[in-house]
Amino acid sequence: MTTHTDKAYEAELRALRDRLLAMGGLVEKAIGASVRSMIERDAGAAEQVKTRDREINRMEVEIDGACRRILALRQPAASDLRFITTALKIVVDLERMGDLAVNVAERALDLQQAPSLGPMHDLARIADLAEAQLKKALDAFVTGDVEKAEEVMGADDLVDALYLKIFNDMVLLMMEDPKNIRRATSIMFAAKHLERFADHAVNVGEMVIFMVRGKDVRHPKSRAEEPP
Repeated sequence: MTTHTDKAYEAELRALRDRLLAMGGLVEKAIGASVRSMIERDAGAAEQVKTRDREINRMEVEIDGACRRILALRQPAASDLRFITTALKIVVDLERMGDLAVNVAERALDLQQAPSLGPMHDLARIADLAEAQLKKALDAFVTGDVEKAEEVMGADDLVDALYLKIFNDMVLLMMEDPKNIRRATSIMFAAKHLERFADHAVNVGEMVIFMVRGKDVRHPKSRAEEPP
């Protein structure tokens, strides 16, 4: 961010950034706890995710309001304007990530009393990757690091491949024994929620690139070829 002679304005921008990072930290903890609740059959961790989601929702409203106040009262231009509009978009993705963590926790609670289908190493791995993507995307936001944002986008292929592997493994288990259908379906849904979580981290990375370069890199396959 630009250094301002107006110290109050600079403090408002810094506070906005810090609140957004704090919200991101809560989301990181939520996804970690939700997956732990599934792998370790920890009902307490699942309930903790639900409680934390209320705080995440509260912070979304608070940050959204702060952004709008700065836009109305300070009328920022250039890089500050891109920073604030990017924050407005990132906070929406973070809130949705919190919802996805709740969805995983609910699947974990659904499986509490059911026999295990075996180790869930791939589920843990996809969760670790998704959480790392979010952390890297938020770091890129703070430092304005486009290369780091691009790394977030590049890592998504591995997440997608792991999700497909989990999906196929669960289909095989359902084909082997219809009694596996309910449990396998819950694991498939949990994996899908984690894959969507990673997609939102990619969204954050794309918005960081817009913030720094002023270039919109979303939906490249849907864009008409740009003129030379």
